[in-house]
Amino acid sequence: MGASLLSQGIELLIYGMGTVVVFLTLLVFATRVMSRTIQRFFPEPPIVVPQRVSAARGDLAPAPELLAAISAAVHQHRRHRAAESDPDQRNSHV
Repeated sequence: MGASLLSQGIELLIYGMGTVVVFLTLLVFATRVMSRTIQRFFPEPPIVVPQRVSAARGDLAPAPELLAAISAAVHQHRRHRAAESDPDQRNSHV
């Protein structure tokens, strides 16, 4: 009885694993066919890369107002950091 039960188990194992292998193989082929079909009828549009507009070197300089604002912000930031590190200077910039 044990031998027939073991042989039935092996037979079921072979049928089950064979079914899974066949199904996965069919799934791979079906996916490839669908991918090729989609690419044939709906091709991806080519990617258009915009050309860079080269500016003259003089155009890249910041405006004087912007430069003044940046300088004032940096000065204020440095003064604030110095005041935080030195408690005696906290009241001097108020």
